[in-house]
Amino acid sequence: MPLSIHDLPAPLDTALADRLRTVDFPTLGHYLEEGFCDAALQRVAGTGKLVGRAVTVRTTATDSTLLHHAAGLVGPGDVVVVDTGGDRRHAPLGEVVVNALAARGAAGAVVDGLCTDIDALRAVGLPVYAYGRTPLTTKLHGLADGSLCAPVTCGGVPVHAGDIVLGDANGLIIAPAGRLADVLDEALADDAEEPALVAELWAGAPLGDLTGATETLRRLTASR
Repeated sequence: MPLSIHDLPAPLDTALADRLRTVDFPTLGHYLEEGFCDAALQRVAGTGKLVGRAVTVRTTATDSTLLHHAAGLVGPGDVVVVDTGGDRRHAPLGEVVVNALAARGAAGAVVDGLCTDIDALRAVGLPVYAYGRTPLTTKLHGLADGSLCAPVTCGGVPVHAGDIVLGDANGLIIAPAGRLADVLDEALADDAEEPALVAELWAGAPLGDLTGATETLRRLTASR
């Protein structure tokens, strides 16, 4: 693909981001199907919840010139999302790039591929998601190929610059802000009700009775 460089996306809605930090991310899975990255794309460094604005970078398999450029543009709350074009041999994310991102206040980094320098990445503490790690790194070839802040694919999910990236120990969700906002109230309500539900389970109540699943099955079998 030809080199394609676009402006950074609109700032993250801080009020929405703050509310998303309070929701249990798997609860969003009760209401959404889209936006969930491949389960094999997992956190390899960092802890806690990741909430940030996607800054998308498309690289070639061996050249990380564009990623180095992008690392100097990001700011607080940004999550660099790297599409390697399906490469699973070279690592564009390592100690230097991750330190560059952390120094500028970035919230995290996601690579649809591999990382390297895993001990150094864990020492930095920036949340990093990858499919694995390797000592084979990308180079600065300066190829006229790739994109910045253009649509990419990560973990099987289409990602646009400005989408919201949510990550924890379970994995990643990347979705437009509006789509997440649509289901957030219901998800937060579910979270608020869950402690009472768990208490009833320990008091002996069957789960199917509490959720209505058992009654649903009774109706289905009665209609045969």
